Amino acid sequence: MSKPKIKVISRNPEDYLRASKRDIHKLPRNYDPSLHPLEAPREYVRAMNAVKLERVFAKPFIGNLDGHRDGVSCLAKHPSRLAVLASGAFDGEIRIWDLVYRKFTRNFQAHEGWVRAICYKPSGDAFTSVGDDKIKTWKSEVQSTEDEEPISELLSMSPVSGITYHRSKPIFATCGEHCQLWENTRNEPIKVFKWGVDSLHHVAFNQVEKNLLASCASDRSVILYDCRESGPLRKVVMELRSNALSWNPMEAFIFTVANEDYNLYTFDVRKLNQPVNIHMDHTSAVIDVDYAPTGREFVSGSYDKTIRIFESLKGHSRDVYHTKRMQRLTCVKWTLDNKYILSGSDEMNIRMWKARASEKLGVLKPRERTALNYADALKEKFANHPQVKRIARHRHVPKHIMNAQKEIKTIREKNKRKEGNRRAHSKPGAVPFVAERQKHIVKEDH
Repeated sequence: MSKPKIKVISRNPEDYLRASKRDIHKLPRNYDPSLHPLEAPREYVRAMNAVKLERVFAKPFIGNLDGHRDGVSCLAKHPSRLAVLASGAFDGEIRIWDLVYRKFTRNFQAHEGWVRAICYKPSGDAFTSVGDDKIKTWKSEVQSTEDEEPISELLSMSPVSGITYHRSKPIFATCGEHCQLWENTRNEPIKVFKWGVDSLHHVAFNQVEKNLLASCASDRSVILYDCRESGPLRKVVMELRSNALSWNPMEAFIFTVANEDYNLYTFDVRKLNQPVNIHMDHTSAVIDVDYAPTGREFVSGSYDKTIRIFESLKGHSRDVYHTKRMQRLTCVKWTLDNKYILSGSDEMNIRMWKARASEKLGVLKPRERTALNYADALKEKFANHPQVKRIARHRHVPKHIMNAQKEIKTIREKNKRKEGNRRAHSKPGAVPFVAERQKHIVKEDH
């Protein structure tokens, strides 16, 4: 005989119980469209209210980490501990911060010149700093005063300006006159990559294709290397110099560079002759860029004293952060829990921001979370409606940013009009159409 099937009625208490005694009773909703003839207008009003409330509650600034006696030159995230941050300053000092209490746990004089770059080992037990004098490795955790001394010191033949660690092998790369590969146990580089450039100022290992790395050079080029090869792979020369580079942590072949021409460029290493996307909105040179751990967004810091957050597939920023006292940005980082952004600037402060300006921090009650999810669904549903779109996109920016944006817009319109006039008064085909993505690339070398 077959066993009898038993059906059990299962109900979620959150569907019918009140969160508290003073809360209103929940009523089941009938989704029959004939019973709700005004559903669309009602939902449109709710979407308008939701997008307005999002702007009302948009308070991204959380707090600042104060203590450096000179401008902040670089930041480094701990690979496994969210609350630990290392920062270097222009006076050679390094501070280790506890982000929960917003206080520094260690500070010491690391270099004679300014700290060019800091990078944690993938294991997190040590970090390496680069200055004008030496490459020094320090312990992450200090038990006694003897531990304050560096674990190792390496002397490079030329000044070093950047450092990055391989994700799994005990090697790291530095950049200066050339790109050099080092092992922790050896005093000399195990490999030197040369491609006839004056100097390199930024280098970064890919976190997915672990043997791939890229650097930004002073001759306006971005150079790709493979640490298994004997020489560089390829390079692309742009119209202006690139200041920093960040690999997408989810898509192995994608990286974004921050450029002097106010834009950011996203490239695919398989097709370097033109960028995949151009990200505009900054009004001055872009200094640093860092991807979110999801790979869908990245943050950039600029000399125009603002931080902008871009979606990786879109050409314009979704948000802009600024404060009255914040000066020119030197470095930005997106934390590994995808919730916060850290920025360092040359007026000696490190600032903490929310990655989503109106997000509520802390524990959400079930009904609160449901309401927020419903509001997000409505905003997405009516995202292309003119009024909803206008409110969602509008940002107040400082006067100098607004004036610079007007000036850049005028220059672009003037160039477009001039090119159109030249085309109209020339022979057919004499003035070719050049795509925006091809205008900024000078050449690609193999």
